[in-house]
Amino acid sequence: MTATGAPVLRLRGIGKRFGPVIANADISLELARGEVLALLGENGAGKSTLVSILFGHYRADSGSIEAFGQPLPPGDPAAALAAGIGMVHQHFTLADNLTVLENILIGTEPLWQPFSRRRAALARIHDTAARFGLAVDPAARVARLSVGEKQRVEILKALYRGARVLILDEPTAVLTPQESSALFATLKELVAEGLSIIFISHKLDEVLAVSDRVAVLRGGRLVAERAVAETSKAELATLMVGREVKLPQRALSVPGPLRLRLRGVRVDGHGAQPRLDGVDLEVHGGEIVAIAGVSGNGQAALAELLCGLCAASAGRVELDGRPLPADPAALLALGVGRIPEDRTGIGTIGDLPVWQNAILERWRSPRFSRWGLLRRGAARAFTQQLVAAGDVRLGSIEQPARGLSGGNLQKLVLGRALDGEPGLIIAQQPSWGLDIGAVAAVHERLLAARARGAALLLISEDLDEVFALADRIAVMSHGQLGPARPGAEWTLASLGLAMAGARHDAA
Repeated sequence: MTATGAPVLRLRGIGKRFGPVIANADISLELARGEVLALLGENGAGKSTLVSILFGHYRADSGSIEAFGQPLPPGDPAAALAAGIGMVHQHFTLADNLTVLENILIGTEPLWQPFSRRRAALARIHDTAARFGLAVDPAARVARLSVGEKQRVEILKALYRGARVLILDEPTAVLTPQESSALFATLKELVAEGLSIIFISHKLDEVLAVSDRVAVLRGGRLVAERAVAETSKAELATLMVGREVKLPQRALSVPGPLRLRLRGVRVDGHGAQPRLDGVDLEVHGGEIVAIAGVSGNGQAALAELLCGLCAASAGRVELDGRPLPADPAALLALGVGRIPEDRTGIGTIGDLPVWQNAILERWRSPRFSRWGLLRRGAARAFTQQLVAAGDVRLGSIEQPARGLSGGNLQKLVLGRALDGEPGLIIAQQPSWGLDIGAVAAVHERLLAARARGAALLLISEDLDEVFALADRIAVMSHGQLGPARPGAEWTLASLGLAMAGARHDAA
């Protein structure tokens, strides 16, 4: 991957504020033709704001952008697309009820055109897919595609619109190792054809493997630029957070008593296929059992079941030998801590202040309520302790929760879940989209809970996290769960194959 010629993008003095918060401060960057530029930074460092300005979702308060030697009109996504800038978001923007072809064509034809030029479009899509290794059936319904196939559609959609600069936001977050390898092969082909790429990722190994150059943001400012050949994972981690970062190491432990047991559990879905089908699982105190799998294979149903949000239609779920009630409040009283996958939509209420979110699950307890009245002083004091213990960085506990960065919001949710030292912890995607500093903080607290004897069920699509934390690993595919085997018995390749649907006993 070799950059050539004059810059295809020039950002000069980009600045953006949201009220008192400085999101970007005087950022200047260039991107060359055929170059892969990685954009690194902690959660809240300003990466998303910067690419949103580049793509026209936001208008910068100061500075300017040139694309291929021409000024780029601010705050205009259509102008960015016309200039050859495409973006593939972490959460795909596809219509599941439409075909691949229909998704690609949306917005590319005038409404007053009397007929669709589908035959010509189909030929062009086939040609583009063949050139860049983006195999996908144009007639397939998007809802039936794998996650990796959906990502290919997003890239095809950008290329069909003439993208010469492609922004990839956390592109491997939901991919198996095999799908990630296929994506990197595609990127290599794209770059060889002269496409330029801005690659946003928290996975430093991937950044070093894929990129030519790295730009590091911290606190909204550009603090460093490095050629990949002249830097290291350790240096990049330090540049991101402003201090040396060491991920905690999992010590050996002896499992304690059986805490959670599932036998033949079935959870029905809306169609013929059950969400969970004959699931068996055991989790002991003092161990972390990880459930790996591609998104949408039943992990959400398992988390809902164990958090009391749904009931099993068959089988048995036991906590400490007793039936597990399908009642979230009852589970909290039994000592179950819950870390939901969606920290913004489920874990917190963005418009409420931080202190109210901190007591959200226990506001009716005597600790925070008396004679039906909220004990605001006790709630605020508790929140201050939670914030200090979890290193949650914020302006005030009175600020709305939506004003916190992803990492700080997750540390708040984590501290709330671990309050009272629960005996069973359901941790669903606990480090989703977090930078290496926040990941280290989250992992340290989960391992501390394991060390004191808690049973932890980790549901994660991040295989680095699975291998770092889990004593035993099981793979979920199509609602079925394979046996939980010691982590040492798995390799990255065998785990990826099992996630893709290979037989668990042959993985």
